[in-house]
Amino acid sequence: MSTRGSSSQDLITDVKSGLHNVEELLREAASSTGDKAAELRDSALSSLKRARETLMDVQDTVVERGRKVARATDDYVHDNPWRSLGVAVAAGFVIGLLINRR
Repeated sequence: MSTRGSSSQDLITDVKSGLHNVEELLREAASSTGDKAAELRDSALSSLKRARETLMDVQDTVVERGRKVARATDDYVHDNPWRSLGVAVAAGFVIGLLINRR
């Protein structure tokens, strides 16, 4: 569980760093003219493309993990229907108590 937390923290740090770099490049491009500005804009667009690709990869990973969890849950419910029903009833009872307290 801690490796997921650190990898997501690393991803957030990488994305923030990439966006900060793009922001700096765009500021420089705004104050520059000619070939230098075009080069800076191209570099910023390249950084944005890399960040987008990284986020798409993460999205694919999250969707795949979600599918695996849903499948495991489905298998568990099919293998243990009475236990699953008991858990659902207990959760509904607790939620009902919490709602009625307000």
